[in-house]
Amino acid sequence: MTVGPGAVIGPNVRIAAETWIGPCAVIARNTTIGARTRIFQFASVGEDSQDLKYRGEPSRLEIGDECRIREFASIHRGTEGGGMLTKLGNRVLVMNYAHVAHNCRVGDNVILTNGSQLGGHCIVEEFAAIEGMAGVHQFCRVGAHAFVAAGAKVAQDVPPYVMVAGAERARLVSINEIGLQRRGFSPEAINALKGAVRTIFYSKLLREDALKKVLDEQGGFPEVRRLVDFIANSERGVVGRERE
Repeated sequence: MTVGPGAVIGPNVRIAAETWIGPCAVIARNTTIGARTRIFQFASVGEDSQDLKYRGEPSRLEIGDECRIREFASIHRGTEGGGMLTKLGNRVLVMNYAHVAHNCRVGDNVILTNGSQLGGHCIVEEFAAIEGMAGVHQFCRVGAHAFVAAGAKVAQDVPPYVMVAGAERARLVSINEIGLQRRGFSPEAINALKGAVRTIFYSKLLREDALKKVLDEQGGFPEVRRLVDFIANSERGVVGRERE
């Protein structure tokens, strides 16, 4: 472990081997940081939640292995109302000025680009990318391999494998085809996801009927089943397509 000049390491902080804490970074308290993680200068990690209901309870922050927390990023600990824990998985990249609020759960290999913001209690699944200045409303979920475009305003759940965009209100654009290709998804799985999205979002079927049709026709693909399960279990509703 290496700690740069002027860095502040508070009480109840555990830092694993080969992790680097840059100059003037702050690891406030009650934080566990995995191996080979790099926290750059002026980042604020493990600070008290900004939630007005927070009353000083000894909540925690967990950061996994091989993460990158860049300059001026902020990651806050959990609160009693959200299980007392904020958690980042492995190989998460949090770029400059990005913010992860209390009780968020961020999966492996997620990218939070410069200035992106996660409200409290958000769930971001593995390999999702949230681009610059995008904002995700509290309690929203962003599905695996989803892509949230720069400046998007996300107020509902973003299904896995899709792209959304929109500064006024994020709307469905398409499948995240390039991202899926880069991660080795088969052409057959990608085509099945395209068909599922067409049926769910562009047909005139009721949502429940559309989900059933997709499972009947393309349920042999685990990616399609995951998409359907995500939509069926959404509590906030999912981002839809732009209506003409």
